[in-house]
Amino acid sequence: MILDIISKKANKYELTKEELETIFMGYLKGEVKDYQMSAFLMAICINDMSDSEIFALTDIFIRSGDVLDLSFIDAIKVDKHSTGGVGDKTTLIIAPLVASLNVPVIKMSGRGLGYTGGTIDKLESIPGFTVDLTEEEIKKQAKEIGLVITSQTKDLAPLDKKVYALRDVTATTNSIPLIASSIMSKKIAGGADKIVIDIKVGNGALIKTKEEAERLSSLLIKIGTYYQKEVRTVISDMNRPLGHNIGNKLEVMEALDVLKGNTKGNLLDLSLTLASKMVSLGKGISEDKAMVEVKENLQNGKALDKFLEFVKYQHGNIDELEINAKVYNIKANKNGTLKDINALNIAKLSEYLGAGRKSKDEKIDYNAGIVIKKEIGDEIKEGDILASLYTNIDNPTFNLERIFEIS
Repeated sequence: MILDIISKKANKYELTKEELETIFMGYLKGEVKDYQMSAFLMAICINDMSDSEIFALTDIFIRSGDVLDLSFIDAIKVDKHSTGGVGDKTTLIIAPLVASLNVPVIKMSGRGLGYTGGTIDKLESIPGFTVDLTEEEIKKQAKEIGLVITSQTKDLAPLDKKVYALRDVTATTNSIPLIASSIMSKKIAGGADKIVIDIKVGNGALIKTKEEAERLSSLLIKIGTYYQKEVRTVISDMNRPLGHNIGNKLEVMEALDVLKGNTKGNLLDLSLTLASKMVSLGKGISEDKAMVEVKENLQNGKALDKFLEFVKYQHGNIDELEINAKVYNIKANKNGTLKDINALNIAKLSEYLGAGRKSKDEKIDYNAGIVIKKEIGDEIKEGDILASLYTNIDNPTFNLERIFEIS
């Protein structure tokens, strides 16, 4: 039976929901082996999936575990997801900004596996910060301050987790249908009413082309409609890092700078766009009106106050956040104009310095990371500091030309 299903997909036939359930739930139970699921996932990558197959797979992922009940909150719950990028700390900015406008944000986030840490890693870099909250603590905090970010307390979409772990090691992460089902199953199981999704595209992202990003956007909206969840998407550039800081503590510090009104650039712009979409959905107002409210609460300090309140509620001490690492500078080796900063190679360097993890058991150095000192278009002189590296590795190596293009 399993071989017949694999063969059917390999020969470009559409599968029924029962067939998909047989192979995927069989994999969750250990009845389907890794090598069989690997072959099946590769067949999906090569031959794609129909919309009906994608809807069915999303439903199978959702029903493989628990679904979070957020009905205790008498308001529209809006969640945000990013497909992942270099220096992406927008959740740390958007969540308190949106919550400060009385749109509750209750997020289940994860740790990062790869070049940089996930949202939970960034928050755990704040001394004392607690990410493992009980359901009672989540409910209490949501009611009192309207903002919670926690590691998963329930077993949400466990099938997706198991399948993703296999995709990660079998070169099958770039299938648009599998990405769409993975994202939406977790967001729907997480109890969101409405969802904003930031689709990163470029060399520092999972999705490399605008065409792939547009197809993913269309699929995410279709799945949302199927489940009566309104979904809005943003396609954002990930050929260059988001903001200047890459690495866990460093990214928290940059998020704080944005909330204090000290930063301009692509990180601020994207954060305002995503926050205004969330507020628009949560309040039922236009995105233009939401943007006015979002900017006002960033400028008047209410978003920063909400962030500090949130950190305190989860036992973090922001005053003790400091970098304890050696600093090495990347200096320009010629005069010219800074034409490009390669996001992927910055990410790889950041992981090498200690800011990411290659396996789930590997520990992250929260102090490690990179601060980019120059902007695209800046005139550069030989000897100028292009970036500062923070690490506990002695004399780290790097390839300047692969990261910074000066001409």
